[in-house]
Amino acid sequence: MLILMDAVTEVATNTPHFPIAFTAVYVLGFIAAVTIGSIAWYNSKRPPGWEDKDRPDIVPEVTKEETPGIGEPKV
Repeated sequence: MLILMDAVTEVATNTPHFPIAFTAVYVLGFIAAVTIGSIAWYNSKRPPGWEDKDRPDIVPEVTKEETPGIGEPKV
């Protein structure tokens, strides 16, 4: 009888359980990523009152090529 009780106790303690801490880390990480990403996206806009202002002279204008990487290199 004692051996049977030990087997039942061992099975009860070794049963798989839902990893709450592991899941909580992922949920909190997702919430933090969305929050930080939203703040960064919001801050990437021009400040109020500056939406219609021209680009400063020290910031270079980037021209987009029609077919980048195709053709002869420019020297």
